[in-house]
Amino acid sequence: MGYSIQDRLKSIYGSALGTLTTGKLKALMGKWRDKLPDIPVLGDGRLPADERDIIVIAYGDSIQTAGEVPLETLRNFMIERLSGFISGIHILPFSPYSSDDGFSVIDYRKVNPDWGDWGHISAIGEKFRLMADLVLNHCSAKGIWFKKFLEGNTNYKNFFITVNPDANLAEVFRPRALPLVHEFSVAGEKKLVWTTFSKDQVDLNFANPAVLLEFMDILLDYIARGVRIIRLDAIGFLWKEIGTSCIHHRKTHEIVKLFRLVLNELVPGVMLITETNVPYKENITYFGEGCDESHMVYQFTLPPLIADAYIRGDASILSNWVATLPEPNPNHTFFNFLASHDGIGVLPAKGYLSEEEIQIMVDTARERGGLIGYKTTANGEIPYELNISYRDAIAEGTFADDVRAAKFLSSQAIMLAMAGVPGIYIHSILGSGNWKEGVALTGAKRSINREKLSLSQLEAELDNPNDIRHLIFTGYCKLLRARGRHKAFHPSAPQTVLNLGPLLFAIIRGTSLTGQVLCLQSVSDKRQKITLPAPFDSANTLRNLVSGKQVGVVDKGIELESYQVLWLETLGELKS
Repeated sequence: MGYSIQDRLKSIYGSALGTLTTGKLKALMGKWRDKLPDIPVLGDGRLPADERDIIVIAYGDSIQTAGEVPLETLRNFMIERLSGFISGIHILPFSPYSSDDGFSVIDYRKVNPDWGDWGHISAIGEKFRLMADLVLNHCSAKGIWFKKFLEGNTNYKNFFITVNPDANLAEVFRPRALPLVHEFSVAGEKKLVWTTFSKDQVDLNFANPAVLLEFMDILLDYIARGVRIIRLDAIGFLWKEIGTSCIHHRKTHEIVKLFRLVLNELVPGVMLITETNVPYKENITYFGEGCDESHMVYQFTLPPLIADAYIRGDASILSNWVATLPEPNPNHTFFNFLASHDGIGVLPAKGYLSEEEIQIMVDTARERGGLIGYKTTANGEIPYELNISYRDAIAEGTFADDVRAAKFLSSQAIMLAMAGVPGIYIHSILGSGNWKEGVALTGAKRSINREKLSLSQLEAELDNPNDIRHLIFTGYCKLLRARGRHKAFHPSAPQTVLNLGPLLFAIIRGTSLTGQVLCLQSVSDKRQKITLPAPFDSANTLRNLVSGKQVGVVDKGIELESYQVLWLETLGELKS
């Protein structure tokens, strides 16, 4: 028998408080029940996603033009340039904020007026599957909740976490090289307040059921306004217990399970995705037991391992790791991505890359104009993330633009070919490089990959056949078209890794029912000849889904050019 909402709340808060909170949550659900959309579901708990599901990740103001709010500009650009290629858009935090480019939310129930309003958010949701952040670990120190807490308002007394000066916090996992607590004047008394990420981002106290209920209300409001995928930001840090690492706490998992139960009852077609930038084995715990937590988890190990493969020209480590991944599951999947608004995480590569290989990646990022973010450990500061555009991390600037584009697109093809739902950062599909001016402007390393683009200049570059943006964008669209047309790329379709040598990443996707696709991505600047695996070796001619052209087979083999991508099928299997 499955767990009920009351079971979960008792596990979090104990019998008496859990029972009391159950009544309040049921009342809240009743308030929203008739206001929420009827979203179609597949049944049997199956993941509501297929091979056509591809999500672009963007800030609400990533693209700007005079006389128009950025959310409208973003919507129009996506419709005009990417309709038919993508299914969804993840708009990074769109509420008023005070720092961290949106992840320090002042008011969760408003849209940043500089970007637009709820009408613009809903309009995007009418055209695309809309993904939004629930930034629930922390909020802005400049928000009304924290202001009332500082004033001593009894309703907000336990919204945040105060710490005794003599508390032993040595075991607490630290994601950044910053203080864990900061001093504030609370009702005229100096107190230390828990701040995982910065002084402006104060951690919320989920040991107080009022905080949980507030965020459940915000979650359902988002869904009523058109959001269909909810990203639980920094969820691993949610529950604090001094004397533990305060990451992946049992009660954090219980809260994710509770969110899933509420969605299953009210809007089972809405998906949850957890954001936990940690090693792979810790990350996948957020699938839960069976399928009672996230529908999707970020595949954080993928970005550094693909970067390593193209930096060293050797895909062996990447191939070996992908071969260990579990069989695709019809009920949950990975959210595969390579770039995001943050840097390339180093921590998820631990255990797969040696210290020497990690250092090569760090040094290469520096050489290519990137910056390095550090975190604090018992042994001092260590690299935490590479702040660099993924294009510049992969493709060195000394290459000609056509070679740079080919190398970069090859890296993206691996992500698109793998089992899961792809998440594409807007600056990847648009071919953006390092935005050094942004770092100078904000003083933040992460700004290097958060450029604000002029619509007119962007469109001129996309339409210029000699511009690297044009080469990358048009090449990317060919990959997206090929992926969306073939059922072999369904998130739950089988995936078999092949060992065809270190210069190549090779997998077979699909079954005899869906049709199989052999996906070959060269990580090398060398031409190479490979022997085809069965059943592809028995064909005289194969078709490349990306180009639509036929590829001749000679002596059961084919040749690949440097950084070439071939997605091959036997003739007659492509959907019309």
